[in-house]
Amino acid sequence: MQKKQIFNFGIIFFVGIVLWFIPHSKDLNPEGWHLFAIFVATILGIVLKPLPIGAIAILSMCVATITHTISLEVALGGFHNTISWLVVFAFFISRGFIKTGLGERIAYYFVSIFGKKTLGLSYSLLTSELILAPAIPSVTARTGGVIFPIARGLARSFGSDPDLGTERKIGSFLMFVAYQGSVITSAMFLTAMAANPFLVGLLQEAGYNISWGMWASAAILPGLISLVLMPLIVYKLYPPSIKQTPHAAQIAKNKLSEMGKLQSKEWLMLGIFVLLIALWVFGSVIHIKATLAALVGLSLILFFGVLDWKDVTNESSAWDTFIWFSTLIMLATSLNKLGFTPWFSEQVVGLVHGMNWVWAFLILIAIYFYSHYFFASSTAHVGALFPSFLMVAIGIGAPPTLAILVFAFSSNLFGGLTHYGSGPAPLYYGSRYVDVKSWWKFGFILSLANIAIWLGLGPIWWHLLGYW
Repeated sequence: MQKKQIFNFGIIFFVGIVLWFIPHSKDLNPEGWHLFAIFVATILGIVLKPLPIGAIAILSMCVATITHTISLEVALGGFHNTISWLVVFAFFISRGFIKTGLGERIAYYFVSIFGKKTLGLSYSLLTSELILAPAIPSVTARTGGVIFPIARGLARSFGSDPDLGTERKIGSFLMFVAYQGSVITSAMFLTAMAANPFLVGLLQEAGYNISWGMWASAAILPGLISLVLMPLIVYKLYPPSIKQTPHAAQIAKNKLSEMGKLQSKEWLMLGIFVLLIALWVFGSVIHIKATLAALVGLSLILFFGVLDWKDVTNESSAWDTFIWFSTLIMLATSLNKLGFTPWFSEQVVGLVHGMNWVWAFLILIAIYFYSHYFFASSTAHVGALFPSFLMVAIGIGAPPTLAILVFAFSSNLFGGLTHYGSGPAPLYYGSRYVDVKSWWKFGFILSLANIAIWLGLGPIWWHLLGYW
């Protein structure tokens, strides 16, 4: 074990021990407080990463069980959660897009249509991102594995290369727009980012439910407006020097020509994807839940040979996500059952007691959103703060569905703040097209624009839909 790992484990252990033995309220049972100490140490482990997140989850389960804070049955209970399996199935489905080349083909297709101008080129990348988002729950795989290499390749084709000091020609603009677009599309679909099903799992344990169709319908209008306005804002504040890109469309057409006609497995993948969307949208009407729909989709993919079983067993990221995802759901759920989450909510309610619920709600949202500066993982942020902040919001009088939607969408949008705010952020930042100062500056400006759209227009749209 390296010195850095030992040092990070030392920090985690110290924080956990201090919290474990610190005096706590008599209104809270010891098991609830001890699980909170373990939970904080787990979140800290996810941030510091002395070991992979799955290994941190295993250690967390072990400590929680061996200290008799929770039973072994409870510790393993998260693996029974249907939302955890939805994430796993969706990972396998996304592998079909990547293996068949369908995801890459879709991206190049839109570049060939809209890529004659720099602004149009950015919208072609966003359109591809939007289409792929419902079926690829790993934003890192979707944005980093499909969109990023295309954006970087296009930038370099115009001589925009940080090694040459020409990143501002077009590359900085494309990279920043592509990343910020992934933040928005992740907020638009329940299956577009791993933390979304995790969040829904927490809601179900608390007695609330939000379907795939409800999430998508609530997000579609503010999401599309954000996707339209965001590139315009970046174009104005962080403009590229190259405004016209006449040969980008030709590059894309050449790539499509090299790929040839749609292969049979691509057609199968496309058909299964359309069926999946239909099942997710109309599932509540025909009594098919999102996880069952994903299971149907995966079964068809395996039956028709789009993927073979080795593809499933080799999808290590899916199984890794399943382990830590299930563990975090178990910890957050157990915190609620042991009384910690209600107790904490009561303390925060006391701080905003007497305030108009609207102003108190806005303060809670601002704290929840901008506290992401202290997180390097959306899932860690959701697990640490979402349950408590939601209960506080409902406790002060905010309509439950309104509070759920605002916190759910915020749990994606805050990823655009920093160069470490979500999985693909370090990849885009590491390409050296956007410096830290620009990232933080324009990330903050775009966060204000997104809040104005989603928190300003969103509630009106959701009220028209009859959600609150």
